[in-house]
Amino acid sequence: DPRVEQRENSYPPIDEQYRDLVQRILRVGQEKSDPQGVGNLSIHGYDFTFDLSTGKFPLLGLRNLGRGEWRAMRGELAWIMSGSTNVADLQKYGVHIWDQWVEPTKKDFPEYPEGELGPVYGKQWRMFEAGGPEPVDQLMEAMRLLRENPDSRRIVISVWNPYEINNVFISPCVRYLQFHHAQGRLGLTAIQRSADVPVGVPFDIAEYALFLMMAAKVNNMHPALLRYTLVDAHIYKDQIPMMEDLARRQSTQEPSVIIHSSPESILDFKPEHFELVDYNPNPPMKIPVAL
Repeated sequence: DPRVEQRENSYPPIDEQYRDLVQRILRVGQEKSDPQGVGNLSIHGYDFTFDLSTGKFPLLGLRNLGRGEWRAMRGELAWIMSGSTNVADLQKYGVHIWDQWVEPTKKDFPEYPEGELGPVYGKQWRMFEAGGPEPVDQLMEAMRLLRENPDSRRIVISVWNPYEINNVFISPCVRYLQFHHAQGRLGLTAIQRSADVPVGVPFDIAEYALFLMMAAKVNNMHPALLRYTLVDAHIYKDQIPMMEDLARRQSTQEPSVIIHSSPESILDFKPEHFELVDYNPNPPMKIPVAL
């Protein structure tokens, strides 16, 4: 189908789209305050589009998101889908990216058990509560609809729960997910309310690309477009020199991901089922995280 051929080849690779975002923020970003007191440059809105039907995976190559972050995104995704909100369960995958939020959470919510983060991603995906008679398992409801009514426009996971948002120290950044299916091709739109462009955005894009591949695999579909929208896209002031350096780097070829399993349920995937191949990025960067 020539229409598919044209669509598949019409989106730049992640290095080019990401460089454009960084340069745009550095050029026209406006100064804003932030809870950390660091200061940042921000723009209102940016849209990425990646076509996974090409076989390429949108993992940034302008800096190395190698073994550690590749392990972390697979582990975090498994942790979220399990419904857990305790860092001890994430640490079982050798992942410690949420450890930094344990002490602030404990300070604000001393009644929480050790390692508990409150109603963050896993709670909202698997046990969404908003005053109804019982929680909603949004993940499994989305998988049911993809099996039974894939053309539905209601295949949504809403992560922003106003009923519980004040019960967490760090609120979900990716607040909305919606699947789009047509003729065997499965797409996903993700909306991120707050986007730390140097640190979080490359990690999150790859993680939700992986989620799209998983959903397509268990429903016998082909992964297609990942549309990734940022609302408040910002670079903290202490990250600016590194981003100026990164924007000058040479782009690399996008890698691929091989899935070594065909489970019946999305919950049966394990981190070791995914292999990253042909990833040859630029050197890593140590970028400060605003805490």
